[in-house]
Amino acid sequence: MPFSSKTLLPLKTLYLDDDAGLGVLVKKAMSRRGHNVVPVTNSQEAFDLLAQGGFDVMALDHSLVGETGLDVLARLGPRTERLPVVYVTGSADARLALQALRAGADEYVIKDTAAEFYDLLIAAIENVTERWRLKRQRADDEKAVREARDRAELLLQEVNHRVANSLGLVAAMVRMQSAALSDPGAIAALQETQARITAIAGVHRRLYTSDRIGLVEIDDYLEHLVGELQTSLADDEHPYSIRLNAERLTIPIDKAVSVGVIVGELVTNAFKYAYDPGAPGEIRVSMRQDPVAIVHLTVEDDGQGFDPRLPSRGTGLGSKILGAIAASLKAVVDYPSTASGTRVRVTFSLD
Repeated sequence: MPFSSKTLLPLKTLYLDDDAGLGVLVKKAMSRRGHNVVPVTNSQEAFDLLAQGGFDVMALDHSLVGETGLDVLARLGPRTERLPVVYVTGSADARLALQALRAGADEYVIKDTAAEFYDLLIAAIENVTERWRLKRQRADDEKAVREARDRAELLLQEVNHRVANSLGLVAAMVRMQSAALSDPGAIAALQETQARITAIAGVHRRLYTSDRIGLVEIDDYLEHLVGELQTSLADDEHPYSIRLNAERLTIPIDKAVSVGVIVGELVTNAFKYAYDPGAPGEIRVSMRQDPVAIVHLTVEDDGQGFDPRLPSRGTGLGSKILGAIAASLKAVVDYPSTASGTRVRVTFSLD
């Protein structure tokens, strides 16, 4: 069995052995190495001293009066709640050593009267103490990393919360401004601006309420987005309803922002041009992922139809935004044929 031979800082060892004479010899050998040993001959005295604390390691003999070291190990409790233990046995039977290790001992030494025993015991004590020191250090480091990660996550959630609130405030001001205007063109432009702000704000709102940093559940996000679009865009001249059918899908924040802006642009465009003013109508938004991780986003209506080859009926800003966002997604935008109305399909990969 490999043992460390390097000198450690002075260790304080509790040595439990009903042979008081051997305990004195172990104490002398350990003191020459620079360590301190407190020998005891019964388990009650050992547990009383352990309760006081201050020990780095315990050496435990197998044969005790009225019990065995295995009984003491059982009373010590799990490894996570006690100090390391070196098991000492006069038996060369490997099965006993294995039984002790399974019961919670961290190392074992075969006891005899030769001088080699003391060297092996010292090495075993130093070895397990160093292992435990490294284990505690690793646990402390992992705890520090977890705490730093938790702080970063809380900070990121707070940032997303503030961004969402700020964007919500901007959207509210845009809505107030549009309400104060009488020019239909200006009102429509501000409504479109509000829809774009709402799309981005919704992503940040989902982020600060989510436990998954940097990821957005797109179905939940789109449900809230289409609800806000319905509220901001629908009026007496545009009494249209939006119906959503989105699979449960988690995507990165940058793609979620792009999806939100695209949906906002297409839904807004459908509100403006799909149906005659005052006529009822429905706008359908769907999103699904196929087996090879390709996402298909579709927005369609049953209105007047649209020929993408013809010039834009508005300023063309929405089409430019759609093209730019699709390019950032590396998405393909096409217009599948349909019996009536318009269908726009945006296809992109999550990779």
